[in-house]
Amino acid sequence: MTDLVEQDAAAVTPSPASFPGSHGPAKSRVRSEAFARRLRARHAAERRFRLAGAAAVALAALMLVVLLGSIVAKGSTAFWEARIRLEVTLDPAEVAERNYAPILRRALHAQFPQVTDRAGKRVLNDLLSSGAPYELEAMVAKNPALVGTTLTVWVRADDEIDQLVKGRYRRDLPESERGLSDAKIAAADALLASGALAQGFNTTLFTAGDSREPEQAGIGGAIVGSLLTLLVTMALSVPVGISAAVYLEEFAPKNRWTDLIEVNINNLAAVPSIIFGLLGLAVFLGFFGMPRSAPLVGGLVMALMTLPVIIISARVALKAVPPSIREAALGIGASPLQTVLHHVLPLAMPGILTGTIIGMARALGETAPLLMIGMVAFIVDVPHGLTDSATVLPVQIYMWADSPERAFTERTSAAILILLGILILLNGTAVILRKIFERRW
Repeated sequence: MTDLVEQDAAAVTPSPASFPGSHGPAKSRVRSEAFARRLRARHAAERRFRLAGAAAVALAALMLVVLLGSIVAKGSTAFWEARIRLEVTLDPAEVAERNYAPILRRALHAQFPQVTDRAGKRVLNDLLSSGAPYELEAMVAKNPALVGTTLTVWVRADDEIDQLVKGRYRRDLPESERGLSDAKIAAADALLASGALAQGFNTTLFTAGDSREPEQAGIGGAIVGSLLTLLVTMALSVPVGISAAVYLEEFAPKNRWTDLIEVNINNLAAVPSIIFGLLGLAVFLGFFGMPRSAPLVGGLVMALMTLPVIIISARVALKAVPPSIREAALGIGASPLQTVLHHVLPLAMPGILTGTIIGMARALGETAPLLMIGMVAFIVDVPHGLTDSATVLPVQIYMWADSPERAFTERTSAAILILLGILILLNGTAVILRKIFERRW
């Protein structure tokens, strides 16, 4: 009986050759091999694509490392400065006449008793910074009891000696190509050997304003100018930007006028920054006659530039709040204004803060608009008000990069490092705030 059933099943089951278009096992094997080849080709293409992507990321990371490494190598030495130790006697007569340069020169000459000729003493005098007498004057002004005494002071060395101590000069070059005489090098080596020439932390870099002498130049004025400019920018752009975003997103009727406003806001966000500088030059300086190179004008220009960014980011944050929040608030009797202020705006605030901080970081790094309104001026004093002449950190970097002195190169790189650090801090703060207060719906 079982044999009969198997014979009937064999008779009913069709062979592969009986299907239309089928040519038996050989044809199926060929198709399977073709499919396997195509599959291997797709997998190989995917591997090549991933490899190309990884190579691109590695190349970008390498370029970033090279760039940052170059900046760090050039700028790290700017945080230290060469100083000369001197035993000075504060003669009351000279102090009364504010004649501090001879006091320092006599103290320096005393360390080289073998130098008696005028040319040799002139070489020794060049070891000191031109600002060293002002340092000594500041010490006496701070403590008048020092007059008539002998004390040990450390004063700044000349920028060429500072670069020599940091190894920026090649000693193997001929004197005519080196830019630093053999006599100066010998005097500096003698001071180094006696411990009277050493390096210390460069506080001048953070406290002083700009100067024609590299060893006296600092970014203190530029940092204060940047802070004052950002203060004006935040005071204007943040409340106006958030208010405009709330109105456009929550209250404005949807018609051609609001569509036109939205299109213009999006276009303004993509306008080159120098256009805002031209606008500030024509309106704030030309029409209103506001002071040139002032943080007040710089803040107004930066506010115009960052306003579209803040409006767009705030609108995106408001859109991310689910409609159910609004419906629930309105359902329990809240007015539209209460719904926005008490429910929607607090939930959208993390995204708004993120966009605002990123906009402020962009304003801090801008240079072109501020060049147009005169904030490229040579500012020695640290500004104390919104209408005082000032510059900002990016513009200070631009001016130092254009200076021919060797010592300004390291100060330029140091200022870039400080600016990058501030920008990283601002962007990191934005990321942290978003992670802390972000809510997923």
